[in-house]
Amino acid sequence: MQRTKPPFRADQVGSFLRTEPLKEARAKFEKGDITAAQLKAVEDEEIKKLIKKQEDAGMKLATDGEFRRSFWHFDFLAGLTGVELFEHTEGIQFHGKATKARNIRTVSKLDFPDDHPFLEHFRFLKANTNVVPKMTIPSPTVLHFRGGRRWVSKDVYPDLDQFYHDAAKTYAKAVQSFYDAGCRYLQFDDTVWAYLCSPAELAQSRERGDEPEGLQQKYRDMINLALKDKPADMVVTMHACRGNFRSTFISSGGYEPVAEVLLGQVNFDGYFLEYDTDRAGGFEPLRFLPKGDKQVVLGLITSKSGTLEKKDDVKRRIDEATKFAPLEQFCLSPQCGFASTEEGNILTEDQQWAKMREIVELSEEVWGK
Repeated sequence: MQRTKPPFRADQVGSFLRTEPLKEARAKFEKGDITAAQLKAVEDEEIKKLIKKQEDAGMKLATDGEFRRSFWHFDFLAGLTGVELFEHTEGIQFHGKATKARNIRTVSKLDFPDDHPFLEHFRFLKANTNVVPKMTIPSPTVLHFRGGRRWVSKDVYPDLDQFYHDAAKTYAKAVQSFYDAGCRYLQFDDTVWAYLCSPAELAQSRERGDEPEGLQQKYRDMINLALKDKPADMVVTMHACRGNFRSTFISSGGYEPVAEVLLGQVNFDGYFLEYDTDRAGGFEPLRFLPKGDKQVVLGLITSKSGTLEKKDDVKRRIDEATKFAPLEQFCLSPQCGFASTEEGNILTEDQQWAKMREIVELSEEVWGK
């Protein structure tokens, strides 16, 4: 059966390739050739077009494609009270590529401001779609893992447990603020759970002076506290991937090390799990999904290349997954967004939309119209 509430049988992680008018406007803005108001006008127009394309593709939800962001995470996190975006000596290193040399650090007590710009971004999305508006934000775990202890001020947070608590309360306030703005479908984007499955990432964490053992439980408690007072009619999902920048990745490793905690003990309504390559391992960890209404959105359609998947191959993999959890607890989506940063992955817009239409078609063939 199709689902009438999120996540939907045919769903989308969040970001889409930036359109040419949008890229041109952002370049002009960076040079000082247009004003912020002129850039916003272009963003507004391109987001309206994007929403219509999602609706025309048959999607039951729409995002703003993250069209107003440079990064999937830094733009939101830098808008939190207590967090600072800074020019770093190096970008985040992917396989063969690196992002712009920017990062974030916690410099004062954390809070969610009433005027966070993403609230207005959501209101615009909601006002311009006829389907369910979906908002995506980085998970609170992202505030910690990549920089670790070194980028959380010891003067402000000598005890990291207080940092975790304040991050959770900040996100609880964010959840309520989005709800008050009309949001009923919110997603925490969370690469960290996949990084906790990677021996290389765990080793780097130790090199930074952190101790990754025990982080699963700390992150579980932080997220559950953030969601404790979530309104009953609001759906909050999470998305885990192993890095997504210019069609490259960061980490490898199946979900087995985290599945029992993540699927069984973290109070999300659904999980968008990357499954487009063997770097994600097999479906065996799905045995930890509790029976009930929790959904796993299988990321079987890659956003990293324009090659369109064969429907029979995707159906066969869905069938493989049903050996470990029931079909009615599965949905389908790309494994990640098409543009986690404004640079975007290496495929065309036509290829992107062919993939979205195929996801809708597959959902109807597998779960019915």
